[in-house]
Amino acid sequence: MPPTDARTDAGTVPASDGGTGTDTGPRGGATNATNAGDTDNGDSEGGDGGEDTLDLRLPDAFLETFADPAARTPAAACPAAGDDLLDRVAAWSPAVTSAGVFHLVPVRLERDLPLVTRWMNDPAVAAFWQLSGPRHVTEDHLRAQLDGDGRSVPCMGVLQGTPMSYWEIYRADLDPLARHYPARPHDTGIHLLLGDAADRGRGLGSVLLRAVADLVLDQRPRCTRVVAEPDLRNTPSVAAFLSAGFRLRAEIDLPGKRAALLVRDRHLRRLL
Repeated sequence: MPPTDARTDAGTVPASDGGTGTDTGPRGGATNATNAGDTDNGDSEGGDGGEDTLDLRLPDAFLETFADPAARTPAAACPAAGDDLLDRVAAWSPAVTSAGVFHLVPVRLERDLPLVTRWMNDPAVAAFWQLSGPRHVTEDHLRAQLDGDGRSVPCMGVLQGTPMSYWEIYRADLDPLARHYPARPHDTGIHLLLGDAADRGRGLGSVLLRAVADLVLDQRPRCTRVVAEPDLRNTPSVAAFLSAGFRLRAEIDLPGKRAALLVRDRHLRRLL
């Protein structure tokens, strides 16, 4: 939402949020390595000067207990190359909304770059997304996601056949955002930018946010909640998420902004 935005750097992007777009800050994991302290007792000397010390070797399985946690991360936490981390966004069904039929269509640079660049240079958007300037600025941001491992998918929002918004669907649990809140496996984040000023301020952002959050929950059965982190200063964005059934869980400090942590829980989707 910049107009509804909270950007989380999809490859390594600055954190920001734009009125109707959601964007968060650099993506990339952080591992807190815990060193299990070396215990050095020196030479073990007996009364005879230590000539009879024993050379003991502990079993490898025992030593692994004290290994650097980063070295023994479960395989499931390190997705294999080629895994589809977001359950094939390109194959997701269209959503029928009160504003018309809406599709999420993954970005193709040759087709979509000029339009997304123009949107990013709108001052109302640039204030939060921080991607204004020459075309290569937007291109670098998109390419970092398109050439990545699939943890963030940039999409065009197509309403009634017309491209009118830019979205990022991303794995919040694999994002630097996960260092700032108690993430759950398969948490999925949303960033939204409504392209034209005429589409902002009339409730359309809330309609589309609810539709896309429902798509995530329908198409990603392992995902129990959808999250967002718009800049607190971006009041239209925060309001749009709240109207779409998200709840404010906390205020968190992210690189470059203080954000509202907003969550839509699967078990509450029919109630809010």
